[in-house]
Amino acid sequence: MGQPVVHFEVIGKDGEQLQRFYAELFGWKIDADNPLKYGSVEDAGITGGIGSGPAPDYGGHVTFYVGVADVEAALTKAEALGGRRLFGPAPVPGTEIELGQFTDPEGHLIGLMKSVG
Repeated sequence: MGQPVVHFEVIGKDGEQLQRFYAELFGWKIDADNPLKYGSVEDAGITGGIGSGPAPDYGGHVTFYVGVADVEAALTKAEALGGRRLFGPAPVPGTEIELGQFTDPEGHLIGLMKSVG
């Protein structure tokens, strides 16, 4: 088996509205009680998150995260295959998680996640 999809993310202009929408639509329990107001979803088959983008004019994205042993190595390989690194590796504050994101050769956003522990 290849690397598993371990997380999904829905990011938009109004994270609270998106959290309400998906909670009502799918019956998900969403916990946004954290400084970033990032809504953690634990009951959707895989973990996920719903929240606001980094700036008011950010259009948003929907992406999935693939679990990898080494975020830097995976980003380097994605670049060698024609992808473009967007960020990472970067730690998630207050956790042992490390993230990265890249776009594939057609511009699709893909996330990478390493969870230590």
